[in-house]
Amino acid sequence: MRIKKGGNMRNEKKVIKSYEDLDVFQNSYRGMLLVFRVVLPALPREERFDLVDQIRRSAKAIPRLIAEGHSKRHQQRGFQKYIDDAHAESNETIVSLQQVKDLYAKGDLIGHCDKLIDLYDKISRQLYNLSKAWRSARDC
Repeated sequence: MRIKKGGNMRNEKKVIKSYEDLDVFQNSYRGMLLVFRVVLPALPREERFDLVDQIRRSAKAIPRLIAEGHSKRHQQRGFQKYIDDAHAESNETIVSLQQVKDLYAKGDLIGHCDKLIDLYDKISRQLYNLSKAWRSARDC
């Protein structure tokens, strides 16, 4: 976080007291809500047991895995495993959103899919960086 104090910019680390303080958790939860409110209702009934179920599960899993992993942060490999799993689910959500866009999106849904793909790409990068930082911190 950048703070302006006395005309100077300095970096200040944000204190993480809960998984809810993690930007990646907040982004993934916001993304999940958008998927449920905007994308899923626009899909045809014949996708109810395939694409709808898949994107529903993957979008919901990401914030859940981050929260569960945070509770295991005291374990050597616990947090790492959950963050890696959340990263995999995020990538899966990107592919599902690309499929929605290419197969079914018309009008506003195309733009919503593009924005969500960008958001989940950011989430994947955040998870990768969190995983990398976690490994580095544990190796010290």
